[in-house]
Amino acid sequence: MNSFGHSLRNHRLDRRHLLRGSGVAVSLPYLSAMTPAIASEQNAAAKQPKRFVGVTLGLGLLGDNLNPKDAGRDYTPSRYLEQMSDMRDDFTVISGASHPGVNGGHRAEACILTAAPGGGTGGSRNTISLDQLLAKHFGDVTRFPSLTLATDGSTSPCYTESGAMIPPISRAQDLFEMLFVTGSPKQRQAEAAQIAQGRSIMDLVSEDARSLERQLGGADRDRLDAYFTSVRDLEKRMRISERWAQRAKPEVDKPNLVVRDRSDFAAKLKVMTDIMKLAIKTDSTRFLTLHLGGSNQTLPLDGVRGGYHSLSHHGRDEDKLEQLALVETAIIGVWGEFVRELGRSEENGSRLLDNTSVLLTSNLGNASNHDNRNMPVLFAGGGFRHAGHLAFDKKENYPLPNLYLSVLQQSGLEVDRFATSTGRVQELVA
Repeated sequence: MNSFGHSLRNHRLDRRHLLRGSGVAVSLPYLSAMTPAIASEQNAAAKQPKRFVGVTLGLGLLGDNLNPKDAGRDYTPSRYLEQMSDMRDDFTVISGASHPGVNGGHRAEACILTAAPGGGTGGSRNTISLDQLLAKHFGDVTRFPSLTLATDGSTSPCYTESGAMIPPISRAQDLFEMLFVTGSPKQRQAEAAQIAQGRSIMDLVSEDARSLERQLGGADRDRLDAYFTSVRDLEKRMRISERWAQRAKPEVDKPNLVVRDRSDFAAKLKVMTDIMKLAIKTDSTRFLTLHLGGSNQTLPLDGVRGGYHSLSHHGRDEDKLEQLALVETAIIGVWGEFVRELGRSEENGSRLLDNTSVLLTSNLGNASNHDNRNMPVLFAGGGFRHAGHLAFDKKENYPLPNLYLSVLQQSGLEVDRFATSTGRVQELVA
């Protein structure tokens, strides 16, 4: 038995030593065999895990209906925020903010969570999104490092370090089964064996690649080194998956997953957020995103006759603006109820909301003219000192990546920059 296995058997090594002993230079995942050692550390951060939830919209929100006319904590609620008046101390609305250097209209959807200048235009490579950076450093303690979701479609604003988009899960039934339906012991063993076989194949590929290294030039060796880095990351994740495959999933009461009208994307949004709450409460993952794209379906709401995408290109037509307001009020209502229920739920003596940063934003400040400035921003929870309405300059926008940096630091990641950030949002720091 190697030193790592011996240490697990005796439960004596602290976590940092385990990292060195295992040969892994990143956070070690939680293992049931390590419980006595971890419990002895009395790690307060482990008792109060930090989470991030991002809900992103492809078609923006009407700023006049979202942003209060007055700034500060004592603002008069806007049309959209009236339904959230009971929880105004738990969230901040930010106006006059955007991602510096990001443009391209709808194509900037790719940059909602990366804030990478040009990342959605094809002019330059996209970078890692906020949720994936958090999952990279803190995602190994849960069964799923992160969850990338959508109400419809196959696109998301979530990207890997190499600039590859992560396709979302868009069927609620698939998501529920993945999270909470446990296979038989035989099925779990077969899944673990399949993962182990995949790891052995990766080992062989790695050995073959190493044998080539001596024959390569400098540029090719750099490429090979990048390849080895990705292999190590994949092998680490597969080791974790192998362990999780042998453990039963949490048992929960199944929510209603039926959406009778397929055009009712507000209902689809509600179903997905219901499952997200279960994922958070069972600590199945700590980093989730849910994207609502540019569907042109017509919501079954009184007074709404046009398709969502068509209404977003309203051209200041008053009738379209009113219909769009009804649609967006419904969307904000679902987000607000999700935040409200996190505030009602407790864990280890505190509210789930206090340990969960919840963001709602879009790449478009004005969908009608494809303007990427003045992005709509609602931000709740996370243990921040919420500031009511932070009203920044609508002509010289505040860098929204500052909020992302604040989330990273609040989560325990020691970084001083994210994308084009210039510092933390000081108004939110307790």
